[in-house]
Amino acid sequence: MNKSQHRIAIVGATMLGSELAKIFIEDEAMAVEFVGFFDDRQRVSEDGFSVDVSKLAGDTEQLIKLAKSGNIDVVYIALPLRAELRIKNIVEQLGDSTASVHFVPDLFIFELLSASLNNIKGIPVISIYDSPFYGIDGAMKRIFDIVFSSVVLILIAIPLLIIGIAVKSTSPGPVLFKQRRYGFRGEEIIVWKFRSMTVMEDSNNVVQAKKNDARVTKLGGFLRRTSLDELPQFFNVLQGRMSVVGPRPHAVAHNEFYRGQVKGYMLRHKVKPGITGLAQINGFRGETDSLDKMEGRIQNDLNYIRNWSLSLYIKIIFLTIFKGFTGAKAY
Repeated sequence: MNKSQHRIAIVGATMLGSELAKIFIEDEAMAVEFVGFFDDRQRVSEDGFSVDVSKLAGDTEQLIKLAKSGNIDVVYIALPLRAELRIKNIVEQLGDSTASVHFVPDLFIFELLSASLNNIKGIPVISIYDSPFYGIDGAMKRIFDIVFSSVVLILIAIPLLIIGIAVKSTSPGPVLFKQRRYGFRGEEIIVWKFRSMTVMEDSNNVVQAKKNDARVTKLGGFLRRTSLDELPQFFNVLQGRMSVVGPRPHAVAHNEFYRGQVKGYMLRHKVKPGITGLAQINGFRGETDSLDKMEGRIQNDLNYIRNWSLSLYIKIIFLTIFKGFTGAKAY
């Protein structure tokens, strides 16, 4: 073994431990020697995952002896959270060694959203559900929203005027349709759109637009297919109600229905809603006439929140220009 390599052991032949070991073994750049699994259990199995105990490197007693003698440099404890007494005992005994000790909590039992490790005056706290837009990230995203929306509104000022006149002259009713939707933290916001229907639904029973929907005006059909009806939402971004990129806001009535149907639905409100989003560029745009389609949209929304970065934000804007504004499902 190269002297610069760390000798690593994992306590707990668990599914999580197996995934961790796979990383150590396959990633040569980490320059570590994986000594093996150590576990006291006679039968190691969980959720269809099992380990042949004869292939274990030893039990925890042997692990502690190796650590105390300096033959193991780093120990990762990957035992289930319910094994707190065993974990405490192992950690205390490893305190009599020079090995570095890390606990790997099995947080995959939760639907993690922007998870992070923090502390409150020395007390460790693991965030399960949180927004990624606090501090510098939130400020940076807000600045980008304001600059981008301001530039877009300057560029589309004349088209906005033309569309507004066309809406007013082709059908009776206001130019803008204003609807209550859920925003950041589930608070109600008013979202603006160019009116594309003969009705102004904003009650506890809002019917999604369907193919050949009689409520959609001729001009409205074109505006909806090309997403031109969404352009006034750049004003919503400047107001701070929305972001350029984020989960699309749904009518309040739809929120109340789907929050009881789709797991993790309300977690999409941990960030501001957007004019476009990951779901839109991945084909989940327009009518959601089945639960599967809504579940797909929500999974894309949550993936955006989990993996947010400025580069992803810019990528979604770029791809929206080419494939996010139009779609066969937009009625």
